[in-house]
Amino acid sequence: MTRYLVSPRPALLAATLLLAACTAPSGSLERVTVPPRASFSAVADSLKAHGIIRSALLFKVVARFRGVDRNTKAGVYEFRRGDPLGSVLKALAEGRTATARLTIPEGLTIPEVATLVAERVGIPADSFVAAAHNTGLARELGTGASLEGFLWPDTYAVPLGVSAQDLARTMVQSFEAAWRPEWTARLDTLHLTRIELLALASIVEGEARADDERETIAGVYRNRLRIHMALQADPTVQYAILLATGVRKPRLYQKDYLVPSPYNTYLHPGLPPGPVNSPGRRSIEAALYPADNHFLYFVAGPDGRHVFSRTYDEHLRNVAKMRRLMRAVNGEQ
Repeated sequence: MTRYLVSPRPALLAATLLLAACTAPSGSLERVTVPPRASFSAVADSLKAHGIIRSALLFKVVARFRGVDRNTKAGVYEFRRGDPLGSVLKALAEGRTATARLTIPEGLTIPEVATLVAERVGIPADSFVAAAHNTGLARELGTGASLEGFLWPDTYAVPLGVSAQDLARTMVQSFEAAWRPEWTARLDTLHLTRIELLALASIVEGEARADDERETIAGVYRNRLRIHMALQADPTVQYAILLATGVRKPRLYQKDYLVPSPYNTYLHPGLPPGPVNSPGRRSIEAALYPADNHFLYFVAGPDGRHVFSRTYDEHLRNVAKMRRLMRAVNGEQ
């Protein structure tokens, strides 16, 4: 019996040859931006200019054959020279844009988040700060005066080229996704609004160094609120100084406690007008379910843990003791 070889379909063979002809030699990673409503010819020219493909004309022919030339998504893409043309076309058709990994730790303020965004994503810090303070966006998202306290600490895969407002919106949407229905019910029991709860949680976030002390610290501040005692929370003073100067002071001096600001809880009783950072889940839960204690004061020791006390005299003794320990740790006499 005579056997005959079956030839591939001419169109498929032609496409295969075209793919081989316009694939560039392997090489470095290249970033290509596809603007909204860009023509496919412009996309092909940009790919050729970056060395991703050899021939823009042949690339357009293959894209037309595959139906990709009318289905390209805008965005920032990363291709390596020598990537298979099929994978390049698929990425363009599916919108597989390049992303940057962005991790936001707990306890950061808007300017501090903006600095990380600038470093990791490339959005100018001032653009992100402006977006986070945009009253229209805050009103749309229901966060109050700004997005402070609502930029959820998490790790994000951020599409390169995303706008500052869209990134800020994503962070707030992550906050809303993490918020639990039982937390809302708990607010009624505490007689707090969500903004007030986040203000308290942000103070806990700013004070706590040891995770297991969060509920105890929250209990201290709840006790102060209950007896109408000034909160005297250092994180609120640091935030007041940040708003005034653009710089967050890691260490406060006596004169700093006199800074005029509604956020200064040494000068103004009650909770500050809003959060002073973005608290994480543990601090929010601590503020929702504070420890039932009788402490009114605490002071940090050399290891970051706190010593708690009920009376001011006891607190003064603890302060003196911690200062002696600090001097000993630092080798001072």
